[in-house]
Amino acid sequence: MKIQRPPSSQPLPDHAECVFKGQIFDVYQWQQEMYDGSTATFEKLKRADTVIVFPVLDNGNILLTKQEQPGKRPFIGAPGGRVDPGEEVFEAAKRELLEETGCVADEFELYNSTQPVSKIEWAVYVFIAKGVKKVADLNLDPGEKIELVEYSFKEFLKVACGPDFDGKEIVRDVLEAKMDEDKMKELKLKFSQ
Repeated sequence: MKIQRPPSSQPLPDHAECVFKGQIFDVYQWQQEMYDGSTATFEKLKRADTVIVFPVLDNGNILLTKQEQPGKRPFIGAPGGRVDPGEEVFEAAKRELLEETGCVADEFELYNSTQPVSKIEWAVYVFIAKGVKKVADLNLDPGEKIELVEYSFKEFLKVACGPDFDGKEIVRDVLEAKMDEDKMKELKLKFSQ
């Protein structure tokens, strides 16, 4: 499955130069002409794209993770992580689901994709996985502690609006669904088995 990368609201120009290469972020700079004819140095970060997968189990529950990572407060979220160099987005979604839950899925639906921050060249792809089956133990990175937790759709809506949820890519849709009956039906349908 080839997935088109979403555009940035502030694209990185072709003439931008990488001035710093980090472990996660690279820094690019370029000269930008201003409205008065002067020029200024502009800057933008670039990082690996990420995937997020919301697995829907046969019983209709949504499988989320309670996670701890060094230097970050504990949080609840969906399995996910970085797209490796040369890896297709869909393959990354399948890999992250397997690593962080020990599960595979029969069906992956791209829920949305976006570049959420204009000053970072970074796309986030959100999938809903169905036909989920446990096939292996978790295979976590050294900086991850993960506990799997099932939530009913109703519980998921509450968790997604809570202070410990780390999934801003879906929070707006959840809030809108809580205020609009038709949007709630649409969201529930997306997350139904």
